[in-house]
Amino acid sequence: MGNFQLEDFVAGWIGGAASVIVGHPLDTVKARLQAGSGYGSTLSCIRTVYRRESVFGFFKGMSFPLASIAVYNSVVFGVFSNTQRFLSHHRCREPEAGPPHVLSDLLLASMVAGVVSVGLGAPVDLIKIRLQMQTQPFQEANLGLKPRVAALGEQPAYQGPVHCFATIVRTEGLAGLYRGASAMLLRDVPGYCLYFIPYVFLSDWITPEACAGPSPCAVWLAGGMAGAISWGTATPMDVVKSRLQADGVYVNKYRGVLDCISQSYQKEGLKVFFRGITVNAVRGFPMSAAMFLGYELSLQAIRGDHVVTSP
Repeated sequence: MGNFQLEDFVAGWIGGAASVIVGHPLDTVKARLQAGSGYGSTLSCIRTVYRRESVFGFFKGMSFPLASIAVYNSVVFGVFSNTQRFLSHHRCREPEAGPPHVLSDLLLASMVAGVVSVGLGAPVDLIKIRLQMQTQPFQEANLGLKPRVAALGEQPAYQGPVHCFATIVRTEGLAGLYRGASAMLLRDVPGYCLYFIPYVFLSDWITPEACAGPSPCAVWLAGGMAGAISWGTATPMDVVKSRLQADGVYVNKYRGVLDCISQSYQKEGLKVFFRGITVNAVRGFPMSAAMFLGYELSLQAIRGDHVVTSP
């Protein structure tokens, strides 16, 4: 790839770190709503977490995502930007002569980024979910399911990210790190299409023609709206992914994606797949706004530009 640019990866890393710090508290609420029990609503979940675990409960499991999701976003944004640039270059030998953004290029670049994201992100997401969920009350009445760990009492299953990683590899093998990966693939490939494409077109639409690139305010608004759209539409498969990944802290309930969908529907009806949609959409806005703003401003600083440039 003759036009490969490393700065996209560096800017993606900075944006990823910003998005984790902004979004993790609501991510914890989302995970508890989707895979936990005993929460009547989003506000009820927030109150319960705060009452039981104080404000620190909302940042449970954040150290691992902060260290790893920055790298994960670095790769996703780097892959998306360089793939789009590669496609544009090969479609039109002089990109300046053609339209700046072609839907087919954006679509393919988003899909490639989605596939890559699962390879890197599935283990990160699994460990994050397990750490977020292990404070949930363990229910003995699990319909004859065999407990994974006997006589746990109040002792948490995992002492931290490293112990969680080692325990999963020891008990489930390396394949255990990719529990829920198929659901994540079904979530992330369309999810990234509905993430990058709305961002690019919204930022172009908001930016006046006279400007060379979108302003930081336009980036913040377009990034936030793209995040809300992407996370809102991804909620049904996100519920399935969260349940598959939380499965195994104490018991194993699901045999796969279809079994998880079937069991969830039979017990809780269609509404279960929209659990956490409000949190997802609300959380998607500030997280993605911080992600894109961090990414674009970092690129601007690295390249010494005076305007923000679209990925």
